[in-house]
Amino acid sequence: MLHGLAAVFFYLFALVAIGSAFMVISARNPVHSVLFLILTFFNAAGLFLLAGAEFLALILLIVYVGAVMVLFLFVVMMLDVDFAELKTGALQYAPIGALVGLILVAELIVVTGGYIFEPKLLASAAQPIPDLLVRSNTAALGDIIYTDYIYYFQVAGMVLLVAMIGAIVLTLRHKAGVKRQSIPEQVARTPANAIEIKKVETGKGI
Repeated sequence: MLHGLAAVFFYLFALVAIGSAFMVISARNPVHSVLFLILTFFNAAGLFLLAGAEFLALILLIVYVGAVMVLFLFVVMMLDVDFAELKTGALQYAPIGALVGLILVAELIVVTGGYIFEPKLLASAAQPIPDLLVRSNTAALGDIIYTDYIYYFQVAGMVLLVAMIGAIVLTLRHKAGVKRQSIPEQVARTPANAIEIKKVETGKGI
C-alpha cells in the first residue's frame, strides 16, 4: 500500500513539475513565469522527499524558493524591464544554444546508455550509499562535500565569486549627473580632514 501511494505521489509531482516548467517558458507575463518556476521547485522538492533526500528538498525550498525566486520576483515587479527589446537579439545566439543543447543531450545518452549496457557500473560507485540506520543522507552528503571533495567545493565557490564580480563589472553603468562614491578617497581620509570640531557657545547655535 505504501509503495502504491508513493508511486501516485511521484507521478503527481512529476506531471505538475513538467507542466509548470513548460509554463515558465511559455507564459507571456514574466511574473507568471516566476510563479510557475516556484511551483516547479515545490514539486521537485516533493520528488526529493520521495527519494529519501530530505536535505536536498529543504535546501531547494529554503535557498531557491525562499531567497532566489523571491529576489527574481521583486526584480521583475519593481524594475521596468523592456522584455521585447531583450528578445530582439536573442535569435543570433540560437545556433550556439542549439549546439550546447545537442552536447548535453549526447552526454545524457552516453551516460544512460552506459548504465543500460553495463549494469555493473552502478555497483562500482566511488562513494556507495551508506545504510540509513548507520548514517543519514544529510551527514553522508556533508562528508562528501566538506571532506572528500572539499578542494573541488572551494574551487567551485571561487568560480562563482569570480562570475558574480564579472557580472557586476559588465553591467555597471555610469550615469551623468549621478553622484558616485570614490573608494580611494574614502580610504585615504584621515581624522584631520574628516572631522571638524567647533566650539559652540552656550545659548547659540552652530
